[in-house]
Amino acid sequence: MRTAEVSEGVGVNDRRLTVADIAEVLRERIRTGALRAGQLMPTQADLAAEFGVERGAVRGALRALRDEGLLTDVTKGSPPRVAEPAPAQDAPRPTMVALAPRLAEAFTASHVRVDAVCLTAENLMLALAEPLRRIHEGRDRPERVDVRVLLPSRDISLAFPVPVDPAGDDADPVHRRWLAMRNAQGQVLQYNLDALRATHDIDVHVAFRALPFTPPVKLYLLNGAEALYAYYMVTRREEPTDTGTLEMFDTLGSESMLFSFERRSGQRDASFVEQSQKWFDALWETITTDLTLS
Repeated sequence: MRTAEVSEGVGVNDRRLTVADIAEVLRERIRTGALRAGQLMPTQADLAAEFGVERGAVRGALRALRDEGLLTDVTKGSPPRVAEPAPAQDAPRPTMVALAPRLAEAFTASHVRVDAVCLTAENLMLALAEPLRRIHEGRDRPERVDVRVLLPSRDISLAFPVPVDPAGDDADPVHRRWLAMRNAQGQVLQYNLDALRATHDIDVHVAFRALPFTPPVKLYLLNGAEALYAYYMVTRREEPTDTGTLEMFDTLGSESMLFSFERRSGQRDASFVEQSQKWFDALWETITTDLTLS
């Protein structure tokens, strides 16, 4: 079982069960059909007795499953129900069309967790406008927001964007352009999220780390419940500058088709979300380095 930093409960077989442990057991019962869609969960008292913990630990586990979309009607009054499977996903859509509404839904959770792997933070920065607007209007009110972003290191030779005809010197204008965009967009993203701390007293944590390679795909993980995945399509294009025209092999990230995988949509999607989260966590904790947006 997975462990968590917060532990609440009493000893069971000489081991303290955590909120994450309890959530994992219940999550597996839902995946395997032992707890069926539409079925009422056992009462908090029954679950507390089964796991040998206090009710607070059970409530924490139920809230975690609610945030993943696996439970509905999580209240103090009556047991929640196992959520019905999500309807079949629509066809994949361009990132700028698909990402904003998915982020807005993720921000309805009490604890929002967003992990992203991308070439720059442009699409994430722009898509956050919708959930931020809803917060400012008082429609959503998360208690905590954790955002982690993996971006390529400034010190590597990118696979893309690159000049069509490299000049062979260190003053690569395409690399300089990408680096300026990476830094500026990341800074705006961090500023807009950090502002929630002052304006709405939300506990916000934003962190960046540097990848030692160019990501061939982009990945967004929302609350551990959904993975949004797109391929970077490399194309040849031109961009006018003050000194001429830059010819480069680049990607149009906003047009990349975003595929959605949700835990509640069945075992296949649940496994994809789980493995994607493990992949992200492994990169974050091993071969990436601290990133300064400057």
